[in-house]
Amino acid sequence: MKIIIIGAGLTGTELAKKLISEKNDVVLIDNNEETVRHVSNRLDCMVIHADGNSLDTLEEAGIARADALVMLTNSDEVNMITCSLVEAFYPKVMKIARVRNYEYHIKARKTARRKSAEPEGEARPLYGIDHMVYPDMEAAMAILRAIEHGAVTDVLSFENSEYEIMRVEVEEGSRLDGQRVQDLRSFIDTSFLLVYLESKTEATLPMGSTVIQAGDYLGILAHKKHMESFLELCGNRIAELNRIALVGVGHIGTLIADSLLSHHKTRKIPKLFSSIQKSKQKIIIIDKDEQRIKAAAERYPDTDVFKADITDEGFIQEESLAAYDLLICATHNHEKNMVISAYLKSLGVGKTICLVPSGSFAEIARHIGVDVAVPIKDTVVDTIVGHLRGKSVTGVHTVSDGDLEIIEYVMPENSRLNGRALKDIAEPGSFLVLLQKPQGEGEYVIASGNTILNGGDNLVLIANMEETAKVLNYFGGSEE
Repeated sequence: MKIIIIGAGLTGTELAKKLISEKNDVVLIDNNEETVRHVSNRLDCMVIHADGNSLDTLEEAGIARADALVMLTNSDEVNMITCSLVEAFYPKVMKIARVRNYEYHIKARKTARRKSAEPEGEARPLYGIDHMVYPDMEAAMAILRAIEHGAVTDVLSFENSEYEIMRVEVEEGSRLDGQRVQDLRSFIDTSFLLVYLESKTEATLPMGSTVIQAGDYLGILAHKKHMESFLELCGNRIAELNRIALVGVGHIGTLIADSLLSHHKTRKIPKLFSSIQKSKQKIIIIDKDEQRIKAAAERYPDTDVFKADITDEGFIQEESLAAYDLLICATHNHEKNMVISAYLKSLGVGKTICLVPSGSFAEIARHIGVDVAVPIKDTVVDTIVGHLRGKSVTGVHTVSDGDLEIIEYVMPENSRLNGRALKDIAEPGSFLVLLQKPQGEGEYVIASGNTILNGGDNLVLIANMEETAKVLNYFGGSEE
């Protein structure tokens, strides 16, 4: 594919790097000369120093031959208007835009519903944007899922499914320490899959003979109601999160607060967790920006809201923050989020969650003591890559710092694998099918060797990053 990316910030650079590794023809455009010079030395693709919202620039970059345009500038309006411009001259180009303003996101959804009633071929999305990416929502949901599970670990969920994938550390003294993967089922009486294993040196798909060691991380797929049992089996204890401090009340912080403070009438995302006793719950909001704090005080009149710098030692002591059960750092300063989370954890805070820019920063955050790190840029990249891989791929989730990919996939009707059992097509170490929802049925089930694949099935599978294209071709190839 030929893909033009406007905006060479961290997200644009990471997206370009991933697309280049998959042998795509990538052009990256940015109007900052220093950024362009820096990126040019790092990436094997064409990098142009220019305004990406200029039709002349886009035509120089080859928009007439492009398969997709991805808008990642810091301006929602520039992203949207540029897509509209390209729609007018090159309507066949797929247009993807990152949009942070939630009201634009809602307007796009309403327009899509209204246009869905129009004759096929006549309806076009708002501003010509085929896919609008709203990263703040994804980040907020990831944080809320972690809170739901006691802020012990990362959790990945799937739409319309009761199954989740949880990344959990095997603690010293755990009953799993020293056990082989093939013996796991003797420790717990419920349906589950071991999705991946991260040792100190590598992340791999599981093999029966692999020995689990303390300090390893396991990716466990199981029903939501059984996750606590797996946490306990790995040596983790879920404590009550009654006292919560939320630092940062920008877009993401507001989404989190709306869900935690579920009485708020206009909250945009549902309240996910029910483990906190409302009679005991105490939530405070901290931000040093006067306008954001004023808006938060009006939005949450029954909540303690503080205009303060979280790095102020006096404020930390005065409010006894070290005694809180959970600290959530959701500011736009991701490095500060990491440092403050680790520092307050060392002072005695029970659990910490913070926003970080990418998966590599998430690993650093975990090594310095942060319990859960949510990489916001990786979320955006995964969403965009999912759209670029075609209609059969409905979701992409990077795990293990990019070594592995979990893919939500609709198997084509004419796939060569139609009617075959998983045990007959398995390629150990290359991919693993995790969940299957047969066409026309409403529930996912955990896949087994006897699972029969059929065209139209919804699948969730995991593959090594370097094997992803090969695996998708294997499942998507037509019968001869």
